[in-house]
Amino acid sequence: MEKEDKEEEQFSEETQADEEAAEAAEEEVNEEKTADEIEELLAEEEPVEEAAGVVEEAAPAEEEEAKPRRRKKKEEEEEFSEERVYTIPLGKAWVRPPKKRAPRAMQMIRDFVTKHMKLEMRVEAEEESGELPKLVISNDVNEKVWSRSIEKPPRKIRVRAAKDKEGNVTVFLAEGE
Repeated sequence: MEKEDKEEEQFSEETQADEEAAEAAEEEVNEEKTADEIEELLAEEEPVEEAAGVVEEAAPAEEEEAKPRRRKKKEEEEEFSEERVYTIPLGKAWVRPPKKRAPRAMQMIRDFVTKHMKLEMRVEAEEESGELPKLVISNDVNEKVWSRSIEKPPRKIRVRAAKDKEGNVTVFLAEGE
């Protein structure tokens, strides 16, 4: 009986130590501390063999937290150097035959943004670098133009044109549209 009681006490002490170590490791991960600091804390509470197992579990959690931050940094790196909001009149697209109006409206958007964001004036820069600046129209703008089919595009559309550092222009639907 006494041996069983001693074993239960040892077992409960070990589980308490394991739980405390796990809580300490979770706190460390939440506070974004390094793996070395976690090892030091666990080494104080447990033998080194058990601490290594906990550190291996904590390391992937740190990597998971680090990945979204890297994505945020990449998004911030893709900041645009110039951004403007335009209301593009598309009324002249209605002069076309009914089955050609929406494609004409899309062409008018391309022409308008090319003119107002000065994509054509980059001829000298194109010859030197070899890369042509691109015009990208987002799916939201395309869906807005085509929302009432090919025959009835909108009379006007509000867009946000953003130019990045390389001269590429991306056209988004303006907020609130």
